[in-house]
Amino acid sequence: MRQTTMLKPSEVVRTWYVVDATDCTLGRLATKVASVLRGKNKPTYTPNVDCGDYVIVVNADKVKITGDQDFKKFYFSHSQWAGGLRVRSTKVMREQYTVEWVQKAITGMLPHTKLGDVQRKHVFVYEGPDHPHAAQKPVELKVK
Repeated sequence: MRQTTMLKPSEVVRTWYVVDATDCTLGRLATKVASVLRGKNKPTYTPNVDCGDYVIVVNADKVKITGDQDFKKFYFSHSQWAGGLRVRSTKVMREQYTVEWVQKAITGMLPHTKLGDVQRKHVFVYEGPDHPHAAQKPVELKVK
């Protein structure tokens, strides 16, 4: 009889990945990175344990989008004060807030629970090709 193995938090082995976002579509990049952050790429995936890896995204300023999303898609946030609605178009997000734009796409695909809050801290996004995580010896992760 087969037995389902449930991973314990003390048994988790984490690796670091670096993703080059040059000429990647934002949605495809976000789904691949979110899957690695959750740990779904491992055979020891356990839904209630943070068994995911760390991901570094470089060249976030070279991410592509398809269609005419620059003017049709908007990002909303509210400060919970009267008149506190902030609306930004995709073009503004891409040009001025590149790191926040890519991070928002990735973290939006993680669960909105306490477990997701922990997994959100495992992604690092940088605009250029340099990152300060060379000591962790990250492995390159290919995104199509």
